[in-house]
Amino acid sequence: MEPIQGSICSICGERVLSSYAVWDDDGVRRCPVCRRIDRPFERAVAYGSYDGGLRELIHLLKFHGVRPASDVLGRMLAEAIAQFEPLFGQESVLVIPVPLYRGKRRQRGFNQAEMVARAAIKGFASRERLQLAPDLLFRTRETHSQIGLTSHQRRENLRGAFSVARAPEVTGREVLLVDDVYTTGTTASECARVLRRAGVAKVWVATVARTLKLASKGQWFALPENQGFKDDLQTTEALEPQHFGALKS
Repeated sequence: MEPIQGSICSICGERVLSSYAVWDDDGVRRCPVCRRIDRPFERAVAYGSYDGGLRELIHLLKFHGVRPASDVLGRMLAEAIAQFEPLFGQESVLVIPVPLYRGKRRQRGFNQAEMVARAAIKGFASRERLQLAPDLLFRTRETHSQIGLTSHQRRENLRGAFSVARAPEVTGREVLLVDDVYTTGTTASECARVLRRAGVAKVWVATVARTLKLASKGQWFALPENQGFKDDLQTTEALEPQHFGALKS
């Protein structure tokens, strides 16, 4: 479970293929998508690629309720957030986890994004700069799974699904939006739009993992969230010993 390496987009964190692996005049490297559109967030970072042991570790927390996994994932998230520290303003940054709809949260018993955010703040060197605010953004309705949807269907699925609870508390502030996985960026973008409309000055996005294109073929390396995960947890053998050992302590 290594950090993402190689040439990546400075804006969304996507892998940039060799033909685009150059810096623009403003000192920013952009992928083809970020050259065409303006993202509603400043930048998005992730610790690692959403595959292998990291994917299984996220699933242990998310689908099997292995809560100690949040501590390991939180340390990874803190490492990703550290990339933003020189870019943050003087005031503390509001840390807002992507919310679950109340029915799903009740069913799962927790919001994995909030758990990982708490662990990340605890392990962040300048923790006084981060202020957790888990109740400022909420889901107004249940949404369908994003798996298998086109980009247009994903946007429509999430349109109007988020709202800010107390706009005066976010007006003029910088927000760090946190989630476990960044896939296409639809969820992060919709949350960022809602936050910006409520008066947020800047939105930064940090996730533990993200899907990445295969460098050789330029294809999405994205699997359905439950594909390949065995109920008997045999896939935990893919975890690196140092990380798996942390779950037992």
